[in-house]
Parts: sequence; structure tokens; C-alpha cells
Amino acid sequence: MKILFVCTGNICRSPTAEGVARRWIAMSGLEGQVHVESAGISGHHVGESPDPRSQTAAQRRGYDLSRLRARKVEPRDFAEFDLLLAMDRDHFHYLRDKAPEGTRHKVRMFLSFAPRVSRDDVPDPYYGGAKGFDAVLDLCEEAVQGLLEEIRPEVERRRRSAV
Repeated sequence: MKILFVCTGNICRSPTAEGVARRWIAMSGLEGQVHVESAGISGHHVGESPDPRSQTAAQRRGYDLSRLRARKVEPRDFAEFDLLLAMDRDHFHYLRDKAPEGTRHKVRMFLSFAPRVSRDDVPDPYYGGAKGFDAVLDLCEEAVQGLLEEIRPEVERRRRSAV
């Protein structure tokens, strides 16, 4: 299963979600069965590392974002990925508008996997202080746990079918 996390520039929210997901996938025994990446709807930061504040906040919790590089969502992503998870409503609408016929069902809100969270959008921490980056991590941890719970049956079904 392939999952793409999407935010604006792919330097704060979506790489944080990717880093959290990579670690939780490994801890859940799903390595090699679930592939994650992140991208932005804007190409302004293509090739850049995640924001240093995102990296610092993530590192404090044991997540390594240092090898990630920003990229822009591409048309092929809609065919290649099983899920494209939007960090906020603007990203959701952008992705739905760009999705080719027959792929719109793949676009979902990331926080829809976090039923205990009472918001739809992961707030953009870019223009705020350090606490915003920690808040993003809290939301990502909550949503990734829910995501893995929801996709586990499908991942197991695919694994059995491949054997």
C-alpha cells in the first residue's frame, strides 16, 4: 500500500506526517508492506529539507526528517498512490480538483483517521512559534495510529494474495 501525505510546500506538515508514519510502520511490523512519501501542492521548496523547526521538534521525539526533500504533487501520484492525504481543506480541494476521473476516492483528509481529534485541519506552523510544530507532531501521531489501524486489514489481505 502506498500513501502520500500532502501539504502546501512539503517542508512542515507533510514531511512530519511522513516521518511519524515511517517510524510507526516499522514499529507495527508493516515495513515493506506500506510505503509512504510526502509532497506539496506548491513547487516553491522543491529539493529543500524540511523546515529546521520541524526537524528539531521531530528529533526531540525520535523522528528523523533529515533525509526528506520537498517535492511537488505530480499527475502520476494519483495513479501510483492508494491514498493521498490532505493536511487541510485547501489541500483536499486542490487534490480533488486535480484528481483524474476514477481516482477522487483516494483523496482524504489526514485527520479523518484521528476520530478523537475535534478538528479537520492540521494547522500550518510555519509562521508561528515552536509550540506549533509540537502541535503538528501531536496530530500526526494521533492520525498515523488511526491510519495504520484502518489500513491493516487491507495490507494483510494484499499480503496474503501475493503469497
